[in-house]
Parts: sequence; C-alpha cells; structure tokens
Amino acid sequence: MPLVSTQYGPVRGTDAGVLSFKGIPYAAPPVGPNRFLPPRPPEPWTSPRDARSYGATAPQTRTEGILGELIPRTIIPGDDYLNLNVWTPGLSGRAPVMVFIHGGSFTSGSGALSVYDGTRFARDGVVLVTINYRLGADGFLWFGDGTPNLGLLDQIAALTWVRDNIDGFGGDPGNVTIFGESAGAMSVCTLLAMPAAEGLFHRAIAESGAAHNTIGPSSARQVGARLAAALGTAPTRAAIARVPVARLLAAQDSLSQQVAAKPRAKPWGDVARTLLPFSPVVDGDLLPAAPLDRIRAGAGADVDLLIGTNSEEARLFLVPTGVGARMNTPFLYAAAALRFGLPVGGVRRYRAGLPGATPGDVLAAVMTDSYYRIPAIRLAEAHQGTYVYEFGWRSPACDGALGACHGLELAFVFDNLDDPSAAPMLGPAPPQHLADLVHKSWVDFAVTGDPGWPPYTPQQRISRHFNTASGTTTDDRPTERHTWQNLR
Repeated sequence: MPLVSTQYGPVRGTDAGVLSFKGIPYAAPPVGPNRFLPPRPPEPWTSPRDARSYGATAPQTRTEGILGELIPRTIIPGDDYLNLNVWTPGLSGRAPVMVFIHGGSFTSGSGALSVYDGTRFARDGVVLVTINYRLGADGFLWFGDGTPNLGLLDQIAALTWVRDNIDGFGGDPGNVTIFGESAGAMSVCTLLAMPAAEGLFHRAIAESGAAHNTIGPSSARQVGARLAAALGTAPTRAAIARVPVARLLAAQDSLSQQVAAKPRAKPWGDVARTLLPFSPVVDGDLLPAAPLDRIRAGAGADVDLLIGTNSEEARLFLVPTGVGARMNTPFLYAAAALRFGLPVGGVRRYRAGLPGATPGDVLAAVMTDSYYRIPAIRLAEAHQGTYVYEFGWRSPACDGALGACHGLELAFVFDNLDDPSAAPMLGPAPPQHLADLVHKSWVDFAVTGDPGWPPYTPQQRISRHFNTASGTTTDDRPTERHTWQNLR
C-alpha cells in the first residue's frame, strides 16, 4: 500500500494499477466551535492514516423516484467531511493536476460519487482530485454579519492543500486545472473572480454553469429570514446552529421547492433569477462584485478557460417530473418562458426554430438557453481566448425524451461509461468512441491549454460539438442568441 507524507501527517492508499488516496482531511470538521467559521487546519496526525475508502460527505437529503435513479447521491455520515480524494499515476514526476468541484445546486453532491472515480485520468497521466465542501445553509447562509461564502472558502482551502501537498503525489502545483459541473461550474467561474483564489489554479473548465448565479446581500438576508421563519428560530447563525440537522435539511429542501414553484422577485430577490436559495453572495469583500463584471474587468485573464453546455439541459427537470408534459397550451409555456426572462416575441422565434415541437419542448429550449447556454456565451465573450463546446448525444432514458440533458456528459468526461450508477441515464450501449474524444479533450486542455479546436471569438463564434459524429460549428442558432441580446 502506497504511503505519502502530507503537511498534516502520512496517508496510506491503494495500488490498483493507479494509486488512490481517499478521505484525506484538508480542513478541520466544520462542526461545534468551527461551524459557520472559515475553514481551519485539521489536527495533525503521526501514524499513517487509512486513505483506502471515501470519507464523510456533507449533510444532505436523498432524492427519491426517477430523479434519484438518474442523479444518484452518495451519503456517508460523519463530521469530518472537509476531505478530498486523489488518483495518481505515480508518486514521482510532476504530472498535470485536475481538481473537480461537484455539482448539486449547492445543497447536495460529493466528491465520492463513483462516476467521479479518477482512475482513467490517472491512467492518462493526470493527477485527479475530487473535493467536498460545505453545502446549503452551512456553506452559504449569510445574514450580513460574520464570514460569507464559507463553501467557496472551503474550495479555496482544498486548492491551497493541493498547492502545498500535491507534489508528494506526483503532481505539479504549477499546472492545476479546476473543473466542475452545474453548481461546481458556477463555483469555478466564481473562483475566477475571487482575489483569495488567485494563483491557486492555471486553467478552468465549466460544464453547464457560468458566472450568472450569484446573489446580492439583501437577497441573502431574505433567504436567511425565510429559513429562520420556517424553522421558528431567530434569524441568526447561532440560532440556526441549534436546529437538528435533519430538520434544517428538510427546511432547505422546502425553500428550494418554493422558489422553483413561484420564482417571484418580491419574496426572493435575486433568487427568483438563480433558483438557488443557497449560493455565492456578492458581499463586496471576498467576492467584490458579480463574477461576470469582475471577469470583464480582467479578473482571471491569465487563466485558460473551457466552457460549455449540453444541448437540452432543462429536459432533466421537465421530463422525469412531468412538468414539461403539463405545459400543454401556448399560454402556459409562454408564461413560464417569460419567467426566465424571454423577451416578448421570443416564444414565437423559438417555435419557428422547432417545427413540430411540443410546448414542453419549446419551454425546455428556452430554459436551456436562458439558464445555461447564453450565460456560457456571455462568459466566453468576456474572457478572451475561451474555448466553447456543446454536448449533444441524447440519452435513451425516458423513452428517449430525456435527450442531451443536464449532467449527461459527466460519465464521458471521466471515461466511466461502465459505472453502474450511470446506467439509468446512459442506457445499455453508450458510445465509447465519444467518451474517448471528450475525455481526451479535457486531458489535452489540462496538459497544454488547448483542447483541440479554435477558441471562441465574437467574430467567428466557433464551438466544438460532441455527438455520435463530432465536429466544429460556427455561430450556432444565431436567431435564438440574438433573442437574448439584452441578457447580461
């Protein structure tokens, strides 16, 4: 069993062709006196720590029904959940490093999902790291006092650990690529704009998330007040800390369901736009301004960037739940489209571009563009030299109606098509040649900063399309893009 010394103590991992080390603490357990405080160093240890299995994961609830099958969660109880996992081709040398930040709407997920297993990255010469961070109220609740954005500070603490320790695992701390999906991608784009994260990574990949998903201080206080009212406590972190965890998690889920059902600005503020009650806050200090504004002003300009989306992101939220099928009249889906900021007349343009589409299909296209595709384009326009992709292979799940939905690309990125947890979404015969291509593009970008196609510019708008037959395209769906020209 391989042994590595870290700054806090030795860890003993597993050798199964590539070396893996799991559940390594990068910060102290965020409980008791450490709760609602910035991450603190873990207590050092002297005897080799067993790092052969995943450590605890952040508190979260399980998802039932078909969504739980399509997007499984791994929940491991324990307080010591600020930990990370490392896969490496060997302990000597200086291999490129990739650090994955998981998604889950900032309220669920972990670095311990089997589909995130980094064996294939290590096989291809990359040191792969997955991390956990504080979620929900513990990570993002803020009443205006104390330290905000604790979940982001956890991510920065993990990246600091990588900088200080990864050379012992055969990694190069001078060549670190962060990448994430959904809330993880939003985290990546927010870290680009945070002064405290400068210098901790050199390349970044954002999958299905961009720089639009932050909220202001007043909206954060509104969320805090609604959470406290639901729990019957005072609107303070100290009062929230006294609430049993299971009750707090249930209240968090309830708030998410409420804003999804009625995303109105008066009770929710910015959350009516982001649909994420617990998310990064533009506090003016740790996050001085909205990430996109910071990036337009030059933040992260020296970081190579790859960003993209899936062609039918929103179908994950509309098809299994039956919401899309219930949008069965023009009035219903037009009203829903307006909620997502679609300008007057926009629905007509989307219908013209989707002949024969159902109302639910049109709504899915509007939601995908509003929440994912157009924000990705805005970031590519703001960050010179960005590479853009779109993942278009369609899942056979739900009788083929799920399409190229949110989260579908992950098993291809990690080259883990054989992972049993991915089978409900991938079906019986996902194309291995597509996984080979996507995975190689991510590895090439981490190694060289070039994924294999030209960068995106406002003049050419070149993007890479991944599908059964892949290739590059220029200015996809310009009519829809122009429809959102006022979306900042």
